[in-house]
Amino acid sequence: MSESPVKELRLALTSEDYVGALRFYRDVLGLPVLSSWERESGSGTILDAGRATLELLSPEQAEQIDKLEAGETGVSGPLRVALEVADSVELAERLTAAGAEQLAIPVVTPWSDRNVRLRTPEGIQLTLFTPLERES
Repeated sequence: MSESPVKELRLALTSEDYVGALRFYRDVLGLPVLSSWERESGSGTILDAGRATLELLSPEQAEQIDKLEAGETGVSGPLRVALEVADSVELAERLTAAGAEQLAIPVVTPWSDRNVRLRTPEGIQLTLFTPLERES
């Protein structure tokens, strides 16, 4: 496989409640700060979210994942953020206490992950997943 010409995948999230979003992602989710700035023109923070990949799905596959994780199809739209974490259930509880909405009970996927689907305070569909071999 050849080396990718892309050096970083960066998702840029605009939030009406910047301070609340920073608290949610930095303090509750635990993403470390790489850099931040305060300017007359506005504020921003870049958080380290680990290794990034781009998962491309057909509409049928996206519907299957929505049905499995959220109990219905068509909820994630064209973008859903998925994060591999050490304990998806425990982190989902913390994020829910901080303002996220859990959309369904945790599920074990056919590909052997424990997934929890949430909606963030900004309305982003968020999947937390833990490979089952990690739980052993």
